[in-house]
Order: sequence, then C-alpha cells, then structure tokens
Amino acid sequence: MRKTYKMLATAALAAAMTVTMAAGAWADGAELNITYQYGLAYTPAVIAMDQGLIEAAYKEATGEDLTVNWTQMNNGADINTAFAAGEIDAGFLALGPIVSGISKGIGYKIFSNSSGQPHKLMTNDPEVKELKDLIGTDKQIALVTIGSLHHVLLAMALDEAGEDPHALDANLIGMKHPDGMAALENGQICAHLTSSPYIQMEEKNEDLHEVGDMSAVWSAENSYIVGVASEELHDENPEIYQALCDGIKAAMDYINENPEETAAFTAELDGNSVEDELEYLNDGNYAPEVKGIGRFAKFMEEAQFLDGEAPAYEDMVFDNVVGD
Repeated sequence: MRKTYKMLATAALAAAMTVTMAAGAWADGAELNITYQYGLAYTPAVIAMDQGLIEAAYKEATGEDLTVNWTQMNNGADINTAFAAGEIDAGFLALGPIVSGISKGIGYKIFSNSSGQPHKLMTNDPEVKELKDLIGTDKQIALVTIGSLHHVLLAMALDEAGEDPHALDANLIGMKHPDGMAALENGQICAHLTSSPYIQMEEKNEDLHEVGDMSAVWSAENSYIVGVASEELHDENPEIYQALCDGIKAAMDYINENPEETAAFTAELDGNSVEDELEYLNDGNYAPEVKGIGRFAKFMEEAQFLDGEAPAYEDMVFDNVVGD
C-alpha cells in the first residue's frame, strides 16, 4: 500500500490544506471534492484515498480520468457549512449533524454507511458510577461537539435511565477526540464520551473506568459514520456518483479482507502499535448497509434536537442505499 497519506498525519498540515490533489491533475477532466474527519471510523475514506479506489472505479466504468480532491475537517458542523456553501460534493460524518443537515435542507443524502464503532463514557472520578451521579453537579463531560452523535447518544442513555435527556447538557464541553482524552487523563475534566480508538486507549488507563453502558443504546452494529453526497452530484453526475459508491464499497471490502494490512497502514497515522491498531480496527463494523438511522432521527425529534419533525428514512438516503 502506498504511504502518501503519511503527510496528512499531523493535524496542523491537514487543517492548513484546502485540497489534497494527486500530481498531474487534469485541468479539464471530471472532478470530485470529498471531506472526512479523524479516527478509525473514517478508515474506508482513508483507504479509498490512499489506493485511488474511486478514481479506479470511474476509470473502469468510463475509460476516463477522475480527479478526487480530499480535505480533512474537525467536525460535522464544519462539513455542513462547506456543503451549504457548495464547496464539497461528498463527505463522511456522524448521524447527528447529518439528520440536522437534512432537516435544514442542506441538499445532501446518505449514499453509503461507512462504519459502526463502540462508544463509551469514561471517567476519572471513582465516585461516578452511573449517569445519575453526574446530574446536578458541575463535573464537565467532553464530547466532540454539542449536537453531535455522542450528544444524542448521551441523551438516549439518560432517557433509558428514566432521566431528562438533556439533564447533562450544562455539563458538556466540546473537544476534539484526542484533546478530550488528554484532558480526561490530566484531570482537567471529569468524563469523556468518545469512540475508537480513544476508548480502547482510555480503557488501558487503570485510573479510568466506564460510566454505565453506552452499547445498550447504540452498539457497534449501528451506523455511526456514514457517507453523504450532494443531490446535485447524484442527479447531474451519475457516473461520478456511482464511482464514489463503488470506491467506498471496495475500501470496505479491503478492510474486511485485509485487516492486518489495514491496521499496519492506519497505525502509522494514529501513532499506535500495529497490534493495538488491529484490536481497535476489529472492534468496528465496516459495511455499506445503514442501520438504525430512522430510529436515531426519530429520537432526535422526540428529544428536541431538531426544530421540527425528523426527516423520513426515504428522505435521508439515495435509492441505492440498503438498511434501516
């Protein structure tokens, strides 16, 4: 596998880049602009980028060249802003901002699942055993951003525990996943709600323990990160859209058929040992079928994460998508 993606391993460089283009890009050829974020949940995008799988799918189908430009962003809110501005054609983000984006008419739909991952709420406070132990306190809980999938999952867990879904909203603080882990381990915050590979790394710290069981409300079999594409791309550039779907599917197939090779590659990006990375990778689920998105959207409506009604399932996905 090529190692060109190593240049993107530092966040500073990734944030500074507006596009990452292959050498010899074509001035007049077909073009696709895609964005993604950080973490193992985005491995299908990373593999597709590194191996040129979308370009290969387009070449095989049309005999023509396709330039794919990749950008790395910090959160789903930034991606929604970029979509609204017409700056990107496709992106990978979590369900929370996607449901919000579709309900606001941003103009995209889901073209494929990307991954399901385990989620856990970890704390450094030995007195905190259950969610109710945090309610009414000033103990801070870090998650990637307010309104994110993790925020909704926390609300789901509170609801299942018989509590107000928003009982801990005042305790929340937005941090990127690695920053939240560092703050938890340094004692700057009380708890951190995150996903792979950060939860596995936190679990290895004997000073931390899990609060409740987030898998009871949202398991790794359910969709976490999904791919969305603009309706304009789907409607006006069907060959590029199909190459996008085929390329990401090929990336998932590669991950599932070659886990050791995938882990060896992503370990370089994440700074983990190959053995640890393989463990983290195997905790995830990489498949094109979506799962649970209708239920997730309905809960967002019921818990008032949306201004109005949740979008119907068929309004969230393109017609090639399989699942619920």
